[in-house]
Amino acid sequence: MRKSFIVGLACFAITALTAWGAFGAGGPKPEPLPKAKTIKELAERYDSSSCMDCHEDIHDEWSNSLHARSILGTPRTAPTIITAIENGLKIFPYSGVTKDEDITVEHLMMCAKCHLPQLDEATDDVAREIVATIRGWQQAYRDGDYDKVDELQETIESLNIGCTVCHNKLAFIHKWADGYAQPDTIYGAMEGDHEDEVYTKMAEAPALGESIFCGQCHGLGPNFELEHPSQCATLYGSYLYSYVAHGGSESCQECHMEKSGLGHDMQSYKSDEMIDMAVDVTVEGRSLFWRKNKEDGVLPIGVINVEIYNKAGHVIPDG
Repeated sequence: MRKSFIVGLACFAITALTAWGAFGAGGPKPEPLPKAKTIKELAERYDSSSCMDCHEDIHDEWSNSLHARSILGTPRTAPTIITAIENGLKIFPYSGVTKDEDITVEHLMMCAKCHLPQLDEATDDVAREIVATIRGWQQAYRDGDYDKVDELQETIESLNIGCTVCHNKLAFIHKWADGYAQPDTIYGAMEGDHEDEVYTKMAEAPALGESIFCGQCHGLGPNFELEHPSQCATLYGSYLYSYVAHGGSESCQECHMEKSGLGHDMQSYKSDEMIDMAVDVTVEGRSLFWRKNKEDGVLPIGVINVEIYNKAGHVIPDG
């Protein structure tokens, strides 16, 4: 009887996996492109400017988001990468990094896994060029050479989470079931021909509108698949275990894109729209006189009570 139950359960699992992959619009694993050898080459491979011709409004929204400057950040991210090198890689006894020239793509993936996932398509020279560019940008600030600052900042901003990172490279999560993103296809909500010289087709990817898609970067916590896991974004874990587990049903996209009205200008704590959606704040204050002692006499004091209620589907703040 027990064997029959186990066999039945196994058959159910296989059927479930088959059904899960039944609507995948991917294909076989494509041959990898040659590794990009410079920042310029990698940036051109993922340049979003050609999308602007047909999707100007969406491109404008995206341009205002931190996705458009994922390495530069607010600009807090770029300096944090240098901190991770100086206070991390160069201190870890087995990292193999004692100077910038030792840095490889593998080392930077501690940050780039989310901030620049396409870095895995580049040579180690590109990893070192990124570090050198950030250091040069910081030095230009210290020197007051703002023309150089602008020049180097433009280079750093050219490395970002652009259209084809989400709508091609990261479009499929369960690749063995749903297939791999094809090099001639843009994935979204439509199927058919696509007026572009490179991406000539459109197709659907099953997870693109689901929270799990965002969870690839805004994740569960430490990236345990890396040689040296980093504890970073835990939003998706918080969303699953605190929000969905208690009956929450809205997705990341529903709040950050649709209800907010921001579309591809996906914002968080710096946006008035998202602040209004995320928290209720109540402030109460009163003043009174308090007799402290004979020498000081009667002193005025104030009492302020601040209550913040989290309405978001995850902890605040997080990334």
